[in-house]
Amino acid sequence: MAEEKTKEDKSQEELEKKEEVKEKADSKEADKVEKKEEKKEEKIEVPKKFKALVEEIEKMSVLDLSELVKILEKKFGVSAAQQVVAAPAGPATGGEAGEQKEEKSAFNVLLTAVGEKKIEVIKAVRDVTGKGLKDSKDLVDAAASSPQTIKENAKKEEAEEIKKKFEGAGAKVELK
Repeated sequence: MAEEKTKEDKSQEELEKKEEVKEKADSKEADKVEKKEEKKEEKIEVPKKFKALVEEIEKMSVLDLSELVKILEKKFGVSAAQQVVAAPAGPATGGEAGEQKEEKSAFNVLLTAVGEKKIEVIKAVRDVTGKGLKDSKDLVDAAASSPQTIKENAKKEEAEEIKKKFEGAGAKVELK
């Protein structure tokens, strides 16, 4: 009987050791997660004058935030989309007036006017950009007030093809 108890005691001790090791590993992972969360929170310091506003925004759902952004864009005539900044042109090479400039190889396609076939234009936007129906409709609606970028840095052939597709739908497009 003494041998049985010692075997049971040994197996019980092994189980306890395994549980301790597991608990230590779990606590280490929990510490890592807490540290990551603390780092995220530490990076952003909200000034006092915006604290109440930020707290209200934190309470809002994603859909409400999306709607708020659209309202602010319309109210102030701005866009939350990234702006494309054109690189300045380099100095002209050579001094002869008869020389031809290098032909541009990348174009930005801008939707300047929608026309009467709005649905066809929305379909064209979806085809070209791969955006969803709502995003495409919003882009087409925004084009009524100011030109909207459909495609950036498109090759000449692709840009011409996109332009034909939109003109076929009744829209006006510029290549820049």
